[in-house]
Amino acid sequence: MRFILFIFAVFALNLSFSQTKNLKLKNAMVVGQLDKSEDRFTMEINFTELLASNGIKAMSSLNVLKEGTNISMLASDSIQKIMKAKGIDTYILVSVRGYDRQFKPAKNHDTLAVEITNGHLFPLYRDEITSISFEFNFYRDGKFVGYDLIKIGGIGSREAVLKKFRKKIGKRINSHWK
Repeated sequence: MRFILFIFAVFALNLSFSQTKNLKLKNAMVVGQLDKSEDRFTMEINFTELLASNGIKAMSSLNVLKEGTNISMLASDSIQKIMKAKGIDTYILVSVRGYDRQFKPAKNHDTLAVEITNGHLFPLYRDEITSISFEFNFYRDGKFVGYDLIKIGGIGSREAVLKKFRKKIGKRINSHWK
């Protein structure tokens, strides 16, 4: 009986955090929304590699914008037309939601232009944290199409965050986003 309850609880948790069952991700622009530029670079490159290794055409926003350019330019019509011509129609915004707590999924989702301009002040790692929660917002044609919130626990260094991120997100891509 306990086993059945445990399975039900795990299944319910996955449904409550993921709104990506019908995403069918084929191509994507990865936009890291992190406080530090080196964290943004690291996150975008790692996530782009994960998507590409799982058969999804992926591009980092760092390849589109010049260094120092405001990230809100990604929501402009001209950039979106260029990306569409390159075969990219989905934007994935990746940010750190917080540390060491169980976060509830966001209920309100803005347009791509509004969400890109929102500030995200959390770095990829802080001393003395044991878990980190990542938020993924998916947009097509500037409109919200999916959301996922993933918690990674048992971390003790920046390298551990990246290692566990690659492992957990690699599985998530195949099970929920493809």
